[in-house]
Amino acid sequence: MKVIAIDSSGLVASVAVAQDDTLIGEYNVNYKKTHSQTLLPMLDELKRMVELDLSTVDAIALASGPGSFTGLRIGSATAKGLGFAMNVPLVEIPTLDGLACNLYGSDKLVCPLMDARRNQVYTGIYAFEREQEEPPFTWRLKSLLPQCAVSIDEIARKCNELGREVIFLGDGVPVFAERLGELLRIPYGFAPAHMNRQRAAAFAPLAIQYLREGRCVSAADHAPEYLRPSQAEREAGICCESEK
Repeated sequence: MKVIAIDSSGLVASVAVAQDDTLIGEYNVNYKKTHSQTLLPMLDELKRMVELDLSTVDAIALASGPGSFTGLRIGSATAKGLGFAMNVPLVEIPTLDGLACNLYGSDKLVCPLMDARRNQVYTGIYAFEREQEEPPFTWRLKSLLPQCAVSIDEIARKCNELGREVIFLGDGVPVFAERLGELLRIPYGFAPAHMNRQRAAAFAPLAIQYLREGRCVSAADHAPEYLRPSQAEREAGICCESEK
């Protein structure tokens, strides 16, 4: 199976093409441009470089949320447009699940942290479970705490309760590293640079697994998962309350 994977949920714009167990190509940009400027040109360049025949693609995989509201909308619109044009389904990958897959096979707990502003993070806690007892080994991602929006104090408390060594990754790490040092009572570490941000290539294998299991939607049925209201919605709610 062959998939095009897209992630624009955070600071990084990322596109990848994967076929079964082979990563054919990947393009990542973590710079000061908006995803509306970068995502389609990146995809077009990757398509040209790997001589991709779009008729051979089985699905479009995307980070479905949570994340930046604008970034998710851009990724969603791009994936839906491709899905309609190519007549292929979309594979929705929860953002934190995809981010955790950067550390595939780790024997530590994996805790992605995305800065959600307002002193909160989008996060979850994951472990990789070995699927068989004889080599070659493969691992399946298991969610110990499904993705959520909580304070850094709350996720540190949950990590302490589990009592296992944990690796943190994501754009929330530099924001909250000092606070984590004050709160954690367990061994912990931070993922290195090549593993600590969203990468479309990291969740492409998860997308192929989902596709084989029939876990996909039509382009018409896809919608981003925001986890919490946008600022405009929150402000509208405040206004409504004040008018009562």
